[in-house]
Amino acid sequence: MKTMKCFAAAICLVVLGNSCASAQVSKDTIVLPAATGAQTETDEYTRYELLDPETASFRIYYELTATTAGAKFLYNPIRKGSVASDEQVFDAMSGKPLHFEVVHGTEARKDALMADADEATDYIKVTLARPVPMHGQGRVVILKTYKDPKSYYIDGTTLVFNRGLGIKRNKVVLPAGYEVVGCSVPSQILTEKDGRLAISFMHAGAGEAPLVLKAVKDAQTGAGALPHPATKAKSWEAPFAGETERARLTERAYLDRDIVYFLQQPETHSFSLYHDYTEKRAGVNGYANVVREGSVASHPSAYVLDTGEQLKATEMSGAEMVASKINTGEEVDPKARVVVIPFAAVREGESLRLRISETYTAPVSYKLDGDELVFDRSLGRSRNAVVLPAGWYVTASATPATVSRMADGRVRVEYWDDQPDAVDVLLKARRRVE
Repeated sequence: MKTMKCFAAAICLVVLGNSCASAQVSKDTIVLPAATGAQTETDEYTRYELLDPETASFRIYYELTATTAGAKFLYNPIRKGSVASDEQVFDAMSGKPLHFEVVHGTEARKDALMADADEATDYIKVTLARPVPMHGQGRVVILKTYKDPKSYYIDGTTLVFNRGLGIKRNKVVLPAGYEVVGCSVPSQILTEKDGRLAISFMHAGAGEAPLVLKAVKDAQTGAGALPHPATKAKSWEAPFAGETERARLTERAYLDRDIVYFLQQPETHSFSLYHDYTEKRAGVNGYANVVREGSVASHPSAYVLDTGEQLKATEMSGAEMVASKINTGEEVDPKARVVVIPFAAVREGESLRLRISETYTAPVSYKLDGDELVFDRSLGRSRNAVVLPAGWYVTASATPATVSRMADGRVRVEYWDDQPDAVDVLLKARRRVE
């Protein structure tokens, strides 16, 4: 349904985490999604665990996030042609079970946020742990088992999982003893801790990913299938050492950090950004953002997306951070400049989703070359977006990207990086003719 996949129908200008902006605010400021009028979602991720192919069944682990301010419920459609069973629903922040029920589309339509619900579809109606805050999120984990012989079956001796996947980030885990012999979508191939093989991918384009996964049963099982521990060793090939083996074998699709850069007029060499990040490590009670050499950070702010709670953000040295006893789970150079955001320590089984906003000034990365805007910066996240200043249009992007226009007319360029390294963005633009 379009209303469930599109982002906000209504958008509110926000300056560095404050509420709504006045007419005086620069056109180049941060815009945070503020959905009203229909159910909207973001950050969906699905993990499919294929069961014995004779059952035509697979277990689904599905993360999704409600983004409509004030929403008390979230409706997840049950795919037509699939029979769902063994449903469980959890609040991602607390890890606690949530109340849910299966309702028909006619019942879902009674909710003002679901006025366009398909009357011929059944939905899992989830009662959220708390209403979605303004510019916040309601994170949910849904577990369910689907039986669908049309998309999961045996063809001779070959297991086939043939299913169009509309979610943009996915992982499919094969049953024990099966090896991948066919995969129609470019994917990472990874080994689970128990030895099962899996494929994982991000699909940045429009529409469904036309996945056809094939496997045969001749792979090792038991102790012989277990993966060797990933190391910190780097590639031996010159001229670049590259990332560690551990980083290269991390599942890119599951990385939960994403960032949006809002370029201000190039004469300022400045850009504002917001950075969303999930902390799941028990005992961690702070976030540290190391300011890149050559950049100056200002106006930091932060809040918890799950609750709307505002957090204090302070810039300090790495040495001062260590002295403060804030546990960010990271080692920081004592001489580095760091934006530190403390919060209540995460407990086992819980998580926090944070949104950090700040402004950077970086003359080397962002400048005006004659009459041409140049943004030349290495972006380390798997999901990145760059919004041009008002009045500018793209003339060059060295790295493949998708492009859209925001409601206020600014151009948004998306860089989804499925490679185990940073994406080197070289983006150029010119002013539109008035």
